[in-house]
Amino acid sequence: MGKVVLVTGVARRLGGRFVRRIQREPDVERVIGVDAVPPEHHLGGADFVRADIRHPTIGKLLAEYGVHTVVHMDINGTPLGARGNRASVKETNVIGTMQLLGACQKAPSVQRLVVKSSTNVYGSAPRDPAVFSETTPPKSLPSGGFAKDTVEVEGYVRGFARRRPDVAVCVLRFANILGPCADSPLAEYFALPVLPTVIGYDPRLQFVHEKDAIEVLRIAASEPRRSTLNSGTFNIAGDGVLLLSQAARRLGRPTLPLLLPTLRWARTALRSLGITDFSPEQIRLLTHGRVVATTQMRETLGFEPEHTTAGALADYAHSRGPGLLPPETLARTVDRLAALLPAGAQP
Repeated sequence: MGKVVLVTGVARRLGGRFVRRIQREPDVERVIGVDAVPPEHHLGGADFVRADIRHPTIGKLLAEYGVHTVVHMDINGTPLGARGNRASVKETNVIGTMQLLGACQKAPSVQRLVVKSSTNVYGSAPRDPAVFSETTPPKSLPSGGFAKDTVEVEGYVRGFARRRPDVAVCVLRFANILGPCADSPLAEYFALPVLPTVIGYDPRLQFVHEKDAIEVLRIAASEPRRSTLNSGTFNIAGDGVLLLSQAARRLGRPTLPLLLPTLRWARTALRSLGITDFSPEQIRLLTHGRVVATTQMRETLGFEPEHTTAGALADYAHSRGPGLLPPETLARTVDRLAALLPAGAQP
């Protein structure tokens, strides 16, 4: 008999893709997809159960299906389409996780838990270290938004791991996920025709391709391969780092440097128009950036991303089409401006 895998958050595209992928594993007999709304995409041969993880009914599902592995992907920074608002997202992230973990604690069949977290737990601050490892404490804990949600979620997961030491727990801290189907806040930002930036700052960024995100989730949900260990906390990011200015050039998007108060005003204006939403944590990221070490991802988890940070951005750019300025033209223009400026100055 193969194992039963339950996946939360399957109405989102990443969750749907993971459900279709995990069904192909030879040791998986059945996949149960759970979300509060029906998905608009196919889930292959998986069973969809419409359930809200904020409610105790999730415990009945674990017992009814004899779930062996739980992959918790319903932790997000933005609502799904017109579904809910920031308050409902926070409830799903925090209250939903508490209910799910409480149900897992009472379910003897559960032997593995995988949690989709985020590098947002490190925050973004001016005195941050150049590179965060999994054990590096943030200089200042996030005070709100999705970043605070992930900090709280990981705290509850650590408590669960202490109460159920027999369960293999894997927390994956993803950098910003990009790709043709990415629906993250940063993907929405990069889709703007002109990118507002904070004047005087050029943050360092890392990305992970959505295909790599699916693959590392599969590895975490499976039995560990020889000489690897898929229990613990791991940073997940593609090789390399890009400056925001470099990313803008490769996307063909001109930048609009603004003073920080003006950028906050622009955030309110764009949000009121329904174009995109700059959360305070995203503004901090676009100011100070964030880079994480991925040594444990390779040496312990045994995962090598197929795409680099630059490759993930390139695939995203290809799927979205050219920006206002072709990247080659934009690069030539910037190079010409640089040649005209005094030595040491930047355009």
